Amino acid sequence: MFPERAISAEAEAPRHASRPRVLLVDDEEMIRISIEQTLDLAGIDVTAFASAEAALPAIGRDYPGIVVTDVRLPARDGLELLADIRRRDPELPVVLITGHGDVAMAVSAMREGAYDFIEKPFVSDAFVEVVKRALEKRALVLENRRLRTALDRGDAIERHLVGQSAAMRRLRDDIAQLASTSADVLVLGETGAGKEQVARALHEGGVRRDKPFVAVNCGAIPESMFESEMFGHEAGAFTGAGKRRIGKIEHASGGTLFLDEVESMPLAMQVKLLRVLQDRRIERLGSNTPVPVDLRVIAATKEDLGALADAGRFRKDLFFRLDVVKLSLPPLRERREDIPLLFELFLVQAAVKYQRPVVEVPPSLRRALMLADWPGNVRELKNAAERHMLGFLAPDFTGGAAAAPSLNELLDRVERLVIEDALKASGHRVSAAALALNIPRKTLHDRMKRLGLASTD
Repeated sequence: MFPERAISAEAEAPRHASRPRVLLVDDEEMIRISIEQTLDLAGIDVTAFASAEAALPAIGRDYPGIVVTDVRLPARDGLELLADIRRRDPELPVVLITGHGDVAMAVSAMREGAYDFIEKPFVSDAFVEVVKRALEKRALVLENRRLRTALDRGDAIERHLVGQSAAMRRLRDDIAQLASTSADVLVLGETGAGKEQVARALHEGGVRRDKPFVAVNCGAIPESMFESEMFGHEAGAFTGAGKRRIGKIEHASGGTLFLDEVESMPLAMQVKLLRVLQDRRIERLGSNTPVPVDLRVIAATKEDLGALADAGRFRKDLFFRLDVVKLSLPPLRERREDIPLLFELFLVQAAVKYQRPVVEVPPSLRRALMLADWPGNVRELKNAAERHMLGFLAPDFTGGAAAAPSLNELLDRVERLVIEDALKASGHRVSAAALALNIPRKTLHDRMKRLGLASTD
């Protein structure tokens, strides 16, 4: 049996995750060494070359980084190198290092596709900031390419579950293992987090992909109609039943039945569903003839079914039957590194939907998006992307003067998020959270008091 594995925001990143990468071209050795040291201190790997001719063989279409090059080089200069790179990959950012007399030339080169230029002598912090912005852009480009490749080859898991956070990578790995089985799965997640996308990835990534995927929102069907909707009925089974009707469960036979908001299912129907899960048979209303069904059941809930069962609001036997394999989908606020990519993806989808060009995402907006709480999760983010495409994004997301936060406000928000995550991971024990954050317990108490966070110990 596949082991239960709940994905959480505290999942560790891969130990061997590669650092950002820069390909540096400069013919002056001391400058190369200085830039290498500056970028290494910023956590960025550098591969350095003394000439464009030596660097070109290392630059391919999917080079996992950016290029930083001096304009003045022996033989082939930086502008010729830029032209060669543009032919190989027009989306590879190239940052030019220029002398005072080359500024006009660099500005012209930006019109030809250079990402940015920085004038010598430059301040290290400003240089690193330009490089980091270019690396972020490159990461988005490569991730979008990866997703398009996944779409082209029909990779259902990649298509439905976008993101490179550790939690999402582990979730995709679990789904890849589960997809080829017929094990029933319980999906946990907040409203809008993407529980149906998990179910569709399980269905489309497995052997049942060509069979029906039947999604049922258990909270949207009136209780008086629930049995007929789920189990079907024979002609004459009740007033108005003029002909036989195949129910959702029977229609899903051969494929997957997805029960969303399963906690909303009427208790009387839970008994019947339990029998279906045990026997894989149904009986239509008005019939005594059992009908065999071959299906995989994926149930989703935003509630703690175990707690509901203890409170008598959900059948314990059904909970135990559904709780074979459990997958937990992290809320968006616990995988903030995925927000820029998702927003860009939703903008592309909105551009196609509304037949408009893709709009830019300024750094101030990206920052605001990553700091937001997103109670509606991915669904709310998608709506925000559509509003941005249409020019109606709320002022607090557009960097408007009235809503633009100060640096201290931004730092407070980030500090609050870090402390809240540490408290959640430690079961809201301040001592354990302080240990995880590597600060004294009193310091953490003081910071919590300043930020208005309640203390429980």
